[in-house]
Amino acid sequence: MSVPYARPYAEVIGDPIAQSKSPAIHGFWLKKLGIEADYRATCVNAAGLEAYLAERRADPDWRGCNVTMPHKQAVQPYLDTVVEPAAAIGAVNTIHSTETKFTGHNTDAGGFLEPLRPMLNRQHYFRMARILGTGGAARAIVAALAGEGFTLVLAGRNPDKARALLDELAPEGEHHAVDLAHFAQATAFAFDDREGCLDLIVNASPLGMRGQPPLLFDWSHAPPGSIAYDIVTDPVETEFLANARAAGFKTIDGLSMLIGQAAAAFALFFGQPAPREHDAELRDLLTR
Repeated sequence: MSVPYARPYAEVIGDPIAQSKSPAIHGFWLKKLGIEADYRATCVNAAGLEAYLAERRADPDWRGCNVTMPHKQAVQPYLDTVVEPAAAIGAVNTIHSTETKFTGHNTDAGGFLEPLRPMLNRQHYFRMARILGTGGAARAIVAALAGEGFTLVLAGRNPDKARALLDELAPEGEHHAVDLAHFAQATAFAFDDREGCLDLIVNASPLGMRGQPPLLFDWSHAPPGSIAYDIVTDPVETEFLANARAAGFKTIDGLSMLIGQAAAAFALFFGQPAPREHDAELRDLLTR
């Protein structure tokens, strides 16, 4: 049974969920804005998902939830509507509750692109992204980067799944699906001149997360000038990012995407923009 709330609240659901930083983020913004509301984390397993959503439908104080592993696709049959870009991506990371319906959103795509915007606003001769992982977050990232003109190399433990995902979400481009193991060993490949190009190496998988196996990636596979982007947030400083910096590459950590996607969800839940002028203070809080 849920704990009764006498004021509006939202939450994040997943399994596991203890590692989530979302309560700290939303709680920080609620306090800054003086909003009388709450945000919490609730562990919901696959067997309990339907009952959880049915219970929340009966709760007038519930404003919605963020959705994390493993429910981003599984929640969709229980929603009244799924809006873009979630419908095209096929993954929901935010459910917004109103008096009449549950609406599925995807704020992952916009959150992922947010720290890349200064670069995406420039012209490039060529854009390529190597994306590691084929789960719900990867779906949003594939769709987002395809929409920004990237040629994609999608790596998964099941290359057939990676190929199917590319065919579904980015059918127009000349994209490539490979085995994740391809990137684990060193390569002597001679990259061409990358001046004027934008290259990304993105860990879109849970590999490297606390309690998960490490992500095996040899940085000889990264073109000169690449940017390493890891969506893992626990730990924030992953081995993937540390190795990238040691190899001379710029990095973007998972807090960038997490804060960006949370801000879009916050506005849905609580009706006000997140106070992003406090991002530096929030980052300090999240990395203590």
